[in-house]
Amino acid sequence: MGLWVSISMKVWQRKAIRVITIAAIGLLVSGCGEPRGTKQLGPTIELGTTVGSLAEVFAFDAIVVEGYALVGGLNGTGSAECPPRVREYLEKYILKQIPEQKDVESFISSKDTAVVVVRGIIPADASKNQYFDVAVISPAGTQTTSLEGGWLYGADLYQAGRMGIGAKSLAVAEGPVFIDTIGTYETNKRAGYVLAGGVVLDDYKISLGLRQPDYRIANAIRNRLNERFGPDTAKAVSAGKIELKVPAEYGEQKRRFVSIVKSTYLTQDPQTTEERIRTFVIKLATGKDKEESEKALEAIGNKSVGKLGSLLNSFDEEVRLRAARCMLNLGSDRGLDTLRQIALGKDSLYRLEAMEAITAEASGSDAAFVLRRLLRDDDFDIRLAAYEGLRKLDDIAITRKLVGGNFYLEQIVQAKQPAIYVSRSGQPRIVLFAAPLYCRDNIFVQSADGNITINAPAGQEYVSIMRKHPKRPSVVVQLRSSFELSDIIQTLCEEPIKRAKRGQRGLNVSYAEGIGLLKQMCEKGAVQAEFYTGELPKTNLIVKK
Repeated sequence: MGLWVSISMKVWQRKAIRVITIAAIGLLVSGCGEPRGTKQLGPTIELGTTVGSLAEVFAFDAIVVEGYALVGGLNGTGSAECPPRVREYLEKYILKQIPEQKDVESFISSKDTAVVVVRGIIPADASKNQYFDVAVISPAGTQTTSLEGGWLYGADLYQAGRMGIGAKSLAVAEGPVFIDTIGTYETNKRAGYVLAGGVVLDDYKISLGLRQPDYRIANAIRNRLNERFGPDTAKAVSAGKIELKVPAEYGEQKRRFVSIVKSTYLTQDPQTTEERIRTFVIKLATGKDKEESEKALEAIGNKSVGKLGSLLNSFDEEVRLRAARCMLNLGSDRGLDTLRQIALGKDSLYRLEAMEAITAEASGSDAAFVLRRLLRDDDFDIRLAAYEGLRKLDDIAITRKLVGGNFYLEQIVQAKQPAIYVSRSGQPRIVLFAAPLYCRDNIFVQSADGNITINAPAGQEYVSIMRKHPKRPSVVVQLRSSFELSDIIQTLCEEPIKRAKRGQRGLNVSYAEGIGLLKQMCEKGAVQAEFYTGELPKTNLIVKK
């Protein structure tokens, strides 16, 4: 009996605390000048109709694209096989892409080229000229043994299943083939990626489709959205369709913009707006679907900011995050300190979300101040996120150099823990944290095929970097480098410089080979730094074998 009473008391106490909390928030959001208890907690009037209840969003799905193309630069590992219909297409395409190539038939049939299927996924929120990863795959039945070291010649990409006469090209693709050799799975050299090799050709319009076409309602939605987000945001093109233009402030948050549009109420007046704000502030503080409440308050606009400020001192960190983020998205810096505290708090569960909000909406100087401090965090995921944020801001904390025309070498001095990060999706990058990093002497590192060697016997004042000629193994090119890791990377991967030109000479080692050698150097202790790899493209476009 005593145990039952104890449990009942605890349940009663939790309920009491919840009721007191709701009541306190109700008093806060009702305004300081009103007598206590004059406001009821539940909504007293109907909140109204949202845009999302009247219309569906269209043309906002990811698009799978594909096409045929040639990979060249193969050292006899390609094949002459090519389906007749594909050969006919490629013959016309090659004449357009490579006009200096006169003997197209021999070019396609060469063992130094291979016909490939190119596949990619244009992201749902893509913009014109945006880059995305593509996969290149040798068709079944061809004798191609490897695409390693190859170059994808320009390819037109069409919506999957719609390639043919009259089909519209949605993207193009070109670039060096990347075959991952540092993963834990068995490498399939008949398939690879071109990282950030696809380019979107057009902006894809977002539109609203009314569930029940009506010119009056379409015009009302248009007027409301233009009032909330600015002129020319919405255009009613018919009784059932409204085209949307993403405002500049949501340029990096297109998905969020769409969700805010759906949460926007069709009509407004002072009393109803106040009731909506009051209702959703309480729901954000105490309800389960906090995301819905956050978006509803953002959709209402600047009038929400005052009441949202009452949540910045909430005991619930998620509530503080959402309130501060919503305020920042509405143009108020009042929540910036809260987001900064969450981002810098080592025990916080919402550090990454706070960093993303700061990067997206805070001023460049405010965002850079926070992100630079986080470059020295103990958690590498936080340091990496801080670097990514600073990269978006084009901050001076990151120095950047294009190497061999294929990837970026980026260095960060302010980080305190030496680390190397290499990307395997998006723009190819080698990032050196706590730069400059140095290699010790008395090292010997060699590529898997034995063609590339990095050697520095004990006491030698330079690093010897050697590469065998791909077609004449007896010919070896040897260059010298300092012990600074950035110098070694450039010596490996820069293009050979003609005598008439100036610049650093290199051995033209591919990005994939270069990061494989870097991993070896870290594993063997030649470089005292942690080695981290980014994830492969999340497309499932290649079946690993």
